[in-house]
Amino acid sequence: MEIKKINSIDTYPVRHEVLRKGKPIETCQFKGDDDQNTVHFGLYQKEQLIGIISIFKEKNELFSEINQLQIRGMAVLEEFQGKGFGAELVKEAENHCVNLNTDLIWFNARENAVPFYKKLGYATIGDSFLIPDVGIHFAMYKKIRKN
Repeated sequence: MEIKKINSIDTYPVRHEVLRKGKPIETCQFKGDDDQNTVHFGLYQKEQLIGIISIFKEKNELFSEINQLQIRGMAVLEEFQGKGFGAELVKEAENHCVNLNTDLIWFNARENAVPFYKKLGYATIGDSFLIPDVGIHFAMYKKIRKN
């Protein structure tokens, strides 16, 4: 297993398969994908890209912390799920955020992913909400630096 930085376009095959299945490939491009502060990581096993995670400099008004980063597009190909790869990607993202002196990491998690993130120390805030054409989500967060 190897995790390394990748380009936004390299995330599309996994985003499409896991997060946007049956939708046009264009839906795999996220606003801010190519901003200078955005970072994408890919997890490879035997040269095959099997998981991805992206980190965006994005503030969420639910939180008062100044230095916030958002995780988006975390996905592991179905046949590799449940083997700890997703947790490794989240840890890589957290380490990246710690190195940037981030106060808080937040994201919108699909309803079925909430237990996964809770095991990694994330908490929900507020009620569930619907992202059209994607599904029910919860805002989740983790403070990684004490104020």
